[in-house]
Amino acid sequence: MIAAGAAAIALFFALWWMLVVGGDEAPWVPAGLAASVVLLVALSAREVVMRRAWTRYLLENSVPEGGTRVSSDKRNSSKKTYSTSLHVAALATIQKQSAAAETASAPDSHLDVFHLCQNYLESTEEAFRATNLPPQKRNALRAGQERVRTLGKHHLLTWARDSSRTLTHEAQKRVRVSDKIETANRAVECLDSALKIFPEEHELNESKLAIREFIASVRVAHWVELAERAAFKGHYRRAIDRYKDALFYLERESLKEDVRIAGEERIGREIEALRLRLKSRHKPRNE
Repeated sequence: MIAAGAAAIALFFALWWMLVVGGDEAPWVPAGLAASVVLLVALSAREVVMRRAWTRYLLENSVPEGGTRVSSDKRNSSKKTYSTSLHVAALATIQKQSAAAETASAPDSHLDVFHLCQNYLESTEEAFRATNLPPQKRNALRAGQERVRTLGKHHLLTWARDSSRTLTHEAQKRVRVSDKIETANRAVECLDSALKIFPEEHELNESKLAIREFIASVRVAHWVELAERAAFKGHYRRAIDRYKDALFYLERESLKEDVRIAGEERIGREIEALRLRLKSRHKPRNE
């Protein structure tokens, strides 16, 4: 914050001097606004960093109960007694950031909440392994775990759905075939990350299949276009080879049966038409 304050002051006087030289009637107004923006950005960054640091502290640290004196039995034990107040505060932080993620436009905010949920679950599992954890505290932590599991699943699925949808739309706008496929594969990777944890999610599997079909259609359309160009230029053998490449990707990718059959029939007709053209070209002419 000291560095940000110094930068804001330096920016204020620099802009003020430049505007005075330029003949501005109120140079302190834009200079003050620019300095204020620097301070606001620094304060926002500090708030984010402090919030994450506090959440990490709540999740990773435990406080022994009963003062500093411990009996010889406790000293020989490797288990620790955990304070539920830390987990209650961590749960409140997770719920606060969960509400903020619902209104955020960036899908990565949902992924951050999911990671917080995972850290909370790991921390509470360590608490359950403590030998002297009272049943009342165990029940409280168990209830907190159920709520956090529900939140974590919701935010991970939301991140996978929104991220894959955004990447798919971006892939459709790309011009180069390689860029389309690369961006679409990134969408598949997002879905695969969520499917590793929730493999039975029907919506994720359907989305993954749809993106796979999009990738296959891009590849097939690319080779069909090359074949049509070759046929237009009279390179019939090359066009046939390009159509066969399109057939290869049709059979290789996991497409719907009706889509695959329709594509194979269309390409098959084009190949037969090109073979007829080749035969007519090489047929001897009768004088």
